[in-house]
Amino acid sequence: MSNRVPSDRDSVPSDLAAELDAADPLAEYVERFVPGDDLVAYLDGNSLGRPLSRTLETLPEVVRTQWGGRLIRAWDEGWLTQAERLGDRIGAACLGAASGQTIVAESTTVLIFKLLRAAIAARPGRDELVVLRDEFPTDRYIVDRLAEDHALTVRWVEAPRDAGITPELAADAVSDRTIAALFSGVAYRSAWWADMPAATGVVQRSGALMLWDCSHAVGSVPLELDAWGVDMAVGCSYKYLNGGPGAPAWAYVAARHQGELRNPIPGWLGAQEPFAMTEPYAPAEGIRRLVSGTHPILGMVALSDMLDEIESVGTGSMGIRAIRAKSVLLTGFALSLVEELIPEAELASPREEARRGGHVTIDHPNAARAVESLWAEGVIPDFRHPSGVRIGLSPLSTSFAEVERGIRALACALA
Repeated sequence: MSNRVPSDRDSVPSDLAAELDAADPLAEYVERFVPGDDLVAYLDGNSLGRPLSRTLETLPEVVRTQWGGRLIRAWDEGWLTQAERLGDRIGAACLGAASGQTIVAESTTVLIFKLLRAAIAARPGRDELVVLRDEFPTDRYIVDRLAEDHALTVRWVEAPRDAGITPELAADAVSDRTIAALFSGVAYRSAWWADMPAATGVVQRSGALMLWDCSHAVGSVPLELDAWGVDMAVGCSYKYLNGGPGAPAWAYVAARHQGELRNPIPGWLGAQEPFAMTEPYAPAEGIRRLVSGTHPILGMVALSDMLDEIESVGTGSMGIRAIRAKSVLLTGFALSLVEELIPEAELASPREEARRGGHVTIDHPNAARAVESLWAEGVIPDFRHPSGVRIGLSPLSTSFAEVERGIRALACALA
């Protein structure tokens, strides 16, 4: 079998793909995204979301009218509170979080560091941090460095490669020595969607704080952080929130903890009086105390546009639940195609849809070379060392026909 992108004849969608697209209540959203140069199939929406076509207009408009037109006056005309407003919108649309608990700031890396460092200060007398051994590298690196700097012990949790954290694994790892646990809501490799409320309860019963990395969960699965009693959460905004490369991340801190956790990187915009330049640092009230540096205003434009789309699907949690319903169908369709066309591949994601996030990972010995060749031909899945292919399906920007085109091409390339 040749390694090639399917021809026009091959690319005609099957009856099932056509039926699924015709019945898709979110089908109209697919056309709202930039189509991409020579793109045949984009299967990497869980790594970098596609930009909305409207952002081609809104971003220059902000540069022209706000930055260019109003200049520094724009800070008093909305920029100073933009991080809190966007945070509240993310909280309402995606996190199940009441206002005043979520803020957009810095990167996921910086926010994880700040929250874990604050947790260490808030739990004196304890000396352990808990994390998965196969957690996303940044998360592991930060835990390791903080443990080294503060003479702590890292409790490494082993989980199956096709799964992630479970309440049982968490219970075996935490104790009265645990400061905090850091787990992914949806695992970056396997797409395992953790039983977040149960795991949170296990960690909290030990007296520790629970920090969830929701980078692969936000915008992909319904989250209910308030109802689940979550302490803290962070996530990026360039995957399913389509904020663009380097877009600022967000952090959630439950209101009950905001007075307890001390920002380890105090900065002027997190101060109670940002323009009282000669006064000693005093933290702002509420979630804004987590801010350190100046808000990345231009980096928030595409994120705001995408939140408009999510909110237009449905109010409150209705939008993300409709998005999740399509996600389940997309990943299920992808799995059926993999089983039919690539039977020799090993599934490295949960088959159970209740435990599966928005992507599917398969292992195949030819993965690295196949993905490299496909990228050059406009078919874009994601390679994960040593032999994984991630098929990331962002519901609002992905059609069933596109999934079929991509996996047929992947089957050819792997063979």
